[in-house]
Amino acid sequence: MQINIIIGAVCFLIGIILALIINFIKKAADNKNILKSSELAKKIINDAHQEAESLKKTVVLEAKEDWYKTQKEYENEINSRKRELHTLEKEYNDRVNNLDRRLETLERKDNHLQDYEKNLKNKENEINQKKEELDKLIEKQNNKLTEIAGLSREEAIQILKNNLKNKARNEAAKEIRSIAEQTKIDANKLVAGILSTAMQRMAVDHVSETTVSVVALPDEEMKGRIIGREGRNIRSFEKASGVDLIIDDTPEAVVISAFDPVRREIARLALEKLISDGRIHPGRIEQVIEKTTKEMNENLMKIGEKACMEINLHNISNNIVKLIGRLKYRTSYGQSVLVHSIEAAWICGIIAAELGLDQELARRCGFLHDIGKAIDHEYDGSHAKIGANFARKNGESKIVINAIEAHHEEVEYESIYAVLTQLSDAVSGARPGARREMLETYMKRLNKMEEIANSIEGVNKSYAIQAGRELRIIVDPVTIDDQKTAYIASDIAEKIEQEMQYPGQIKVLVIRETRQSAVAK
Repeated sequence: MQINIIIGAVCFLIGIILALIINFIKKAADNKNILKSSELAKKIINDAHQEAESLKKTVVLEAKEDWYKTQKEYENEINSRKRELHTLEKEYNDRVNNLDRRLETLERKDNHLQDYEKNLKNKENEINQKKEELDKLIEKQNNKLTEIAGLSREEAIQILKNNLKNKARNEAAKEIRSIAEQTKIDANKLVAGILSTAMQRMAVDHVSETTVSVVALPDEEMKGRIIGREGRNIRSFEKASGVDLIIDDTPEAVVISAFDPVRREIARLALEKLISDGRIHPGRIEQVIEKTTKEMNENLMKIGEKACMEINLHNISNNIVKLIGRLKYRTSYGQSVLVHSIEAAWICGIIAAELGLDQELARRCGFLHDIGKAIDHEYDGSHAKIGANFARKNGESKIVINAIEAHHEEVEYESIYAVLTQLSDAVSGARPGARREMLETYMKRLNKMEEIANSIEGVNKSYAIQAGRELRIIVDPVTIDDQKTAYIASDIAEKIEQEMQYPGQIKVLVIRETRQSAVAK
């Protein structure tokens, strides 16, 4: 029992000792770990300090480098600004020097002008003194003349003015008559031959054409067939052709009206085909009009080509050729524009030949001068400008374009061919029988001519003769002398040009006749 106790006690002591040893060992291990951790922490801290120092040095170096760069840039900019300021300063100094020199020059000029002004004032004073002396002398002479003539100063001045005025007018009238006669003699030698040759060679027949088309019908029943049930046929025809079909009480006839002459001709041909065929209904109407339109386009090209061949012109655009064909169906004062263009082309070429110019170019200008009339209903503006723009787009030369645009004086002439084109246009349009005018318009023009002539003082009677191309005036032989007839004719011609519009030209003829009679017993 004691042994067990002793053994237990020994074991207990051994356990205690072992526990103490184990605890000591644990504490020693913990202390060792703590020492290792402390050393590691110190190492980390040292490494961190070293890295921070390294980063600090790097940042400081970069900052210094940026600072040096910025400083260098500022220094460069400052140097550049200094150079600019130096340049500006130099320019400023140069300008100041120039201004100084100019001021010196201006001062010298000013001094010179002052001296010149003094001289002028002195001369002006001398002139004023002489003028006063002259006025006094004139006043003395006027007083003496007044005493001698028994007239007042105003009356003497008026008589002198009237005498000088009449003398000047008489001298001017003599000079006008002399110049006019000589000019007529010189011009007639050249112009008469040229124009007579051109007009004689172009004395062609001409028939006026109407601006509406009339289609004859075989019977009155055909009107009803053209109208159709509830008017469907006539509506289809007008819609497809673009014309107005007028069906009234006119026996066995209908009237086609349209602003476009080509469209009116297409409608006329199509209606004649429908009447001849007898099948008239909307489908057939559209078919016939479409076919007729194609045929008309081909026919326009043929007409244009034939006209170009007739006047021997080549290298003309197809677009212009087609437009020339359209002119066959365009009229002006009842005159076919195509016939007028061909006639103007030949006249222009003949005159150019007489003057030694290019005949082909002259014919081209005269032939194309009215092409704008073929499309003037489709565009805004005058036919001259429309035709010039169309010719420009289709490759015509500047001379031809200017001749087209200037033949109604809307722009300035740029060549002699433009003048010839206007002349040939006037000759073709103004010759007797070329154009048809309304009787009312014709009579108004004649009456206006006579009114203008009768408004002149000294005119007894006036007569418009030769279809308004000559105005014959009889003046009072007592109040009008031979010298005054010259400026009366000029005044009347000028008034006619300003107040009237007319084709060609009007000749003003002033007649002064004195008759004396006696009876022998």
